[in-house]
Amino acid sequence: MPSNAPAAVDHIQDLGAYVSASPSSFHAVHEAGRRLDGAGFTALDELQPWEGGAGKFYVIRDGALIAWVIPESAGPTTGFNILGAHTDSPSFKLKPKPTTGRFGWLQAGVEVYGGPLLNSWLDRELQLAGRLVLRDGTQHLTATGPLLRFPQLAIHLDRGVNDNGLLLSKQQHMNPVFGLGDPANDDLLGLLAERLEGITVDPADIGGYDVVVADTQAPAVFGAKGEFFASGRLDNLSSTHAGLMALIEHAKAGPKDGPIAVLAAFDHEEIGSNSRSGACGPILEDVLTRISDGLGASVSQRRQSLAASFCVSADAGHAVHPNYAERHDPVNRPVLNGGPLLKINANQRYATDATGAALWARLCGEVNVPYQEYVSNNDLPCGSTIGPLTATRLGIRTVDVGIPLLSMHSARELCGVEDPLRLASVAELFYRTDA
Repeated sequence: MPSNAPAAVDHIQDLGAYVSASPSSFHAVHEAGRRLDGAGFTALDELQPWEGGAGKFYVIRDGALIAWVIPESAGPTTGFNILGAHTDSPSFKLKPKPTTGRFGWLQAGVEVYGGPLLNSWLDRELQLAGRLVLRDGTQHLTATGPLLRFPQLAIHLDRGVNDNGLLLSKQQHMNPVFGLGDPANDDLLGLLAERLEGITVDPADIGGYDVVVADTQAPAVFGAKGEFFASGRLDNLSSTHAGLMALIEHAKAGPKDGPIAVLAAFDHEEIGSNSRSGACGPILEDVLTRISDGLGASVSQRRQSLAASFCVSADAGHAVHPNYAERHDPVNRPVLNGGPLLKINANQRYATDATGAALWARLCGEVNVPYQEYVSNNDLPCGSTIGPLTATRLGIRTVDVGIPLLSMHSARELCGVEDPLRLASVAELFYRTDA
């Protein structure tokens, strides 16, 4: 095993615990808030005034969280070092009138959320998780545990599937079963209400819900030398967790000077970030403005602080696939456990430029972390991240990074055991570095 294996394994086990506690974006920010509470951070309410000055704070808006540490020396023009990530993952979202079915089966009506690999969700024990909002406006988290399954058609009834490929209709075939009975008598919302912890809710009182499907299989370390880690939602809870743990470690030092360290964990990245809690929305700007106001900044001084700021946009990227090497760039081919990625795209689908690349190289060198450059094959379109959105919206210098994965957007993704800790180590240094 590598010399840093014990620390890497400890980190990966904690990542697994975080993922297991976070079957939805709402659970992810709730669990992050619980950990921040334990580290002495103060939760703030957007409806209330905020006091200025040094300290460690966080705010939750729906499925997004912003947390920050203000050093003692901070003033009106102090810059922000922001690690941006996202809390959502490709999945399926519960539709209105969700209880369906026929031929004695009970099924859930779901809508595709983002770009999941549909076949990877077949024949798994799945749960429903998210938030219920009652008619009186109160909100409650729900997670059912194993409840659902997308059953695949037997090969005896689809003899050509292995030769011709599996074709799945999002509407016809992606309707999971959750029981036997009559949809007129068995209510799926009633099941969600029954499985709330510590409270009894009448299903008729549910006014709205944001509920997704999530895998229930526990994360696992495996491989010839224990070098692999398989889990759901690594895109992008791996980055959210790294940024969270790095911020908690940074706060323990009680920083007296340096930048204002910020973790920005947005929701809705997988569907374009256009929401009040997404990177295209106002949440980060709202929080940064209120921090600056608390430090006595004028409008001009706030612009100075943004000009002095830097954002590390951390989102998972692609490792080279041994069975599909032709889909990757012929020269830049990242591998698992080769270090986090520096993500580059000429068309600014990633926000990395020479300035950001140089900062990333310096940070990785100072903590002795190897990194790998990622660029897409010219014949394949490149995905994007929150990086260009943040750079465009706020004018903050931005670099795109992340850990390499195989099976991205699968119900169960794969990373190397060492890479998440390496990302967290660089993030911790970034939080305290004047960029």
